[in-house]
Amino acid sequence: MSNELKLGIPKGSLENATVELFAKAGWKIKTSSRSYFPTCDDEGISCSLVRPQEMAKILERGKLDVGIAGRDWVRENDSDVIEVGEMVYSKVSRRPARWVLVVAQDSPVQKPEDLSGATISTELVGFTKRYFANRNIPVDVEFSWGATEAKILKGLCDAIVEVTETGSTIKANNLRIVCELMESVPVLIANKDAWADPWKRTKIEQIFTLLQSALRAEGMVGLKMNAPGDLIDAITKVLPSLNQPTVSHLYKSDWVSIESIMPEKEVRRIVPELIKLGAQGIVEYSLNKVL
Repeated sequence: MSNELKLGIPKGSLENATVELFAKAGWKIKTSSRSYFPTCDDEGISCSLVRPQEMAKILERGKLDVGIAGRDWVRENDSDVIEVGEMVYSKVSRRPARWVLVVAQDSPVQKPEDLSGATISTELVGFTKRYFANRNIPVDVEFSWGATEAKILKGLCDAIVEVTETGSTIKANNLRIVCELMESVPVLIANKDAWADPWKRTKIEQIFTLLQSALRAEGMVGLKMNAPGDLIDAITKVLPSLNQPTVSHLYKSDWVSIESIMPEKEVRRIVPELIKLGAQGIVEYSLNKVL
């Protein structure tokens, strides 16, 4: 195999967040509305924009080596690919997408078995068919092109399998969740042949490690300050950190420099306490990666 990794960037809702995430991880990817082939500043990577719904199928055929897609679409296509790991984008949502079985509020259905012989409408046809087949529940599953909730209200189907995060839209449409069928988050997936190639696997693992470090850095900041040496215990006691704060002595001084990594939302609470304790020269700085 050649020393070029073919990377699929998810087109749509994850596109901008993915490009930003790669930038934090160290790769500059440029997209254009006129091209399906973004450029990358890494000569070992070539990029293509691909719909997440098709990503796993294209990888399975060997047209791409690695890409990002929702786990739901990987399962929908029943694709034979390697799941390298989860990619939970905080800029998109930290809640997993939930695929749920939904009926009208006044429906007598209380469990999937009650839908024997029923018609179910969904975008996730393959997964839904396998879900009910594995439970020996005979149903007719139809593909929905959209406005799936309305199909129950209009009497066009008996139930739907729909994606939601909070369920608020489902409740607002006077519908009821029977049960959850699957949780889904974005995942980094790889073609099996690429995963078996030493150069490509090393490159994929490098990408995953740095993407994960960029994700861990989201919502985190560094806080640095100076303080008298006799205040080390008092100050470090109030400082949250990934492990323990770093303390180093200033040159030819009884003062120390104290540094810690913490959630950004904690800063507004902690800084006033640090000032009262005697900390000075407090500096907050952003993070690109936490390894």
